[in-house]
Amino acid sequence: MTGLSIIIPCYNEAGNVPLIVKRLDEIIAQESLKEVEVILVNNGSTDSSEAVLKESILHVQSRVFKVVTVAENKGYGNGILEGLKVAKGDVLSWTHADMQTDPKDVFNAYRKYLEVSNTAVFVKGKRENRCWMDTFFTWGMQMMVFVVLHTYLDDINAQPKLFSKFFYENYLKQNAPLDFSLDLYVLYQAKKRRIPILEVPVEFNPRFYGEAKGGGGSWKMKIKLIKRTYSYVFDLKKENR
Repeated sequence: MTGLSIIIPCYNEAGNVPLIVKRLDEIIAQESLKEVEVILVNNGSTDSSEAVLKESILHVQSRVFKVVTVAENKGYGNGILEGLKVAKGDVLSWTHADMQTDPKDVFNAYRKYLEVSNTAVFVKGKRENRCWMDTFFTWGMQMMVFVVLHTYLDDINAQPKLFSKFFYENYLKQNAPLDFSLDLYVLYQAKKRRIPILEVPVEFNPRFYGEAKGGGGSWKMKIKLIKRTYSYVFDLKKENR
């Protein structure tokens, strides 16, 4: 296949899965896209996500959905990487299953990618309408990364992320982290190789169901992410001396 592959990691997202599948089905019909696949990764969920995923894709018009099951949750990044392994598109992307951003943002990013007529670009989301606390948290993370790596990475955890299969095969397939550091790693790889990073604005909304993970969760989750990121950026620094 040529075209676009969308990876969506789902960890305990049983409530949101029917919403995102239905929304993607609507968008694909509106966009009249044929060369697209959606890979929904059940990333070691302990709720009913797997059953809901398989049931949801039976009740939509599009036949572009595929479910990949990861038996054990080894991290957010691992779920995405498992999806990327089986992706067939020439353009690869990922976004979240929590419906805090509209899946249509992936297609907006895809259009921007195609407009450039240059496969050596990277497209990502830029979140809008966030509360000041989350915005400040994101800014603090960016400054920490800048001080350690001397590289400015804007809105690191914003979705979607979109890039060529060539980028995946050469810069992401090996040595990528299995946790939330994957978003940082992929942006750093693009910056390191002076690949242009383009942004599309995305509306950031509250969750419908479930609990946020990573930096979007509780302060306990935020502190855990800070510690993990702090450790990881120093590992990156050592690797790139």
